[in-house]
Amino acid sequence: MKQRLKAISLLLFALAGTAQAREPVLFDWFEYRGNDKAFEQPLPPGHYRNPVLAGFHPDPAVTRAGDKFYLVNSTFTYYPGIPVFESEDLVHWKQIGNVIERPSQLDFDGLDVSRGVFAPTIAFHDGIFYVANTAVDSGGNYIATATDPAGPWSDPIWLPTIGGIDPSLFFDDDGKVYILNNDAPEGTPRYDGHRAIWMQEFDLAARKPIGPRKVMIDGGVDPSTNPIWIEGPHIYKREGWYYLVCAEGGTSVNHSQVVLRSRKVWGPYVPYEHNPILTQRDLAADREGPVINAGHADLVEGLDGRWWAIFLASRAYDQGHYNTGRETFLLPVEWKDGWPVILENGLAIPQVAKAPSFMRGEAKQAPMSGNFVWRDEFDTPQLDRAWMHVRVPKQPWADLRAHPGRLAIHPLAEGLDTLRNPSFLARRQQHIAFEASTALAIPDDPGTVAGIAAFQSEMHWYFLGVRRAGRGATVFLEKRAGKAVETLATAKIAPGEALKLKIAGNGGAYSFAHDADGKGWKWLVRGDDGTILSTEVAGGFVGATVGPYARVEPKQ
Repeated sequence: MKQRLKAISLLLFALAGTAQAREPVLFDWFEYRGNDKAFEQPLPPGHYRNPVLAGFHPDPAVTRAGDKFYLVNSTFTYYPGIPVFESEDLVHWKQIGNVIERPSQLDFDGLDVSRGVFAPTIAFHDGIFYVANTAVDSGGNYIATATDPAGPWSDPIWLPTIGGIDPSLFFDDDGKVYILNNDAPEGTPRYDGHRAIWMQEFDLAARKPIGPRKVMIDGGVDPSTNPIWIEGPHIYKREGWYYLVCAEGGTSVNHSQVVLRSRKVWGPYVPYEHNPILTQRDLAADREGPVINAGHADLVEGLDGRWWAIFLASRAYDQGHYNTGRETFLLPVEWKDGWPVILENGLAIPQVAKAPSFMRGEAKQAPMSGNFVWRDEFDTPQLDRAWMHVRVPKQPWADLRAHPGRLAIHPLAEGLDTLRNPSFLARRQQHIAFEASTALAIPDDPGTVAGIAAFQSEMHWYFLGVRRAGRGATVFLEKRAGKAVETLATAKIAPGEALKLKIAGNGGAYSFAHDADGKGWKWLVRGDDGTILSTEVAGGFVGATVGPYARVEPKQ
């Protein structure tokens, strides 16, 4: 009955959208330019740039299948969800699919942008790929499977007896499988942020946990200090030791990675005396080009036998602000007296580092890292994988077929502050200094507005748009910074065949321009306080995105 009612509601929603259908807004192209100072550093032969996945690519997990590596990230309420990347050398990554790619798999309506799919993990065993994940406020813990990492992936296989977040699977060499996760500790938590790592055997054939659950870590590696948010657990086996590696400290400036080990899979696990094995929390906040928030690592053995760590961190400006969200970094693992160490305490994460010995060719990492120009001419029948939706579309509104060489957006009556799906295509902001621009035909319908948006959440965004006004048109800039929407500026224009709009960001300064006559950019607003798109101001777990947007104006 519940599924039937949901289907009826979706049908009514679609019919309502059809009844209110407007002429589509046509976009000619979209261009993104990144120009970060850190990426201008010379790159010696045999080196690569960090991050390897720039912009909003948080909570990475990695696995190896034969001679290739596969990586997944969290996407929260963005759709398609959980991108799957492939690499031959851990440096050059290409997105090949998404785990959540069908509207029937998950639904995020009613959730703010930082709920939905949290940190996924990926494993490969006997020809099958497994992703374990938590759909927060949208179903709970589940696994999805695929024989091809490019997809299709199965529908979620729900794990109703597993609470908390961050599930991961460990395949032991004796054939047994275990599931680990973060959850509340036994009894009453002693303090805010007190969590535990639990483990249970997993029946792979039945796709469900079996036997007793056991707490592997209570609180953290040193319970006497009241450590917070022990999470992201992984177990690895090497030379007869089981290594339990977790994040600790919360996914902000106090983030870290810790390790414990045992001769037996069920423990007891003893912590490394020199924990953490990765953190940036002890470095000076006013250092140049700070990388902060480091943690949530996953380890993998390279093709040459050396181990590597994939982990999240953030490139900050003005000490603590970062609009690009949590990004994916790569560093080698050094084994010291039988313990894995990613980075010695007190050392800064390098943004240029020596590459794996098996790196293929030069480290030209665009468009995943480095400075580059990325342009979409909208000349293919399918959207580029770089584009995302905010929540799952309930009706198709982005069309590349009806007007070849142009993107047609059928505007919905959803603002950027909706908890449903607005007609906004989102691309990650990957640089501290960037420009994003587009060209579009000004809508003839005075009830339709369109343009380009910079979006962090439903409460924090900019919209540089245009609307018909008599025989002319008006360019305007809307901003929401946690309260009501305000219009920062307007300008009347004499519309030509196409209007170009641009957003330029440099740290916390965002500027907005238009070109209606082909004679060059005219600034509408310069140097506005773009820290509203930073995690420090907006909160949550995502990074900023930019892209084309159109909406139906509410009737006055």
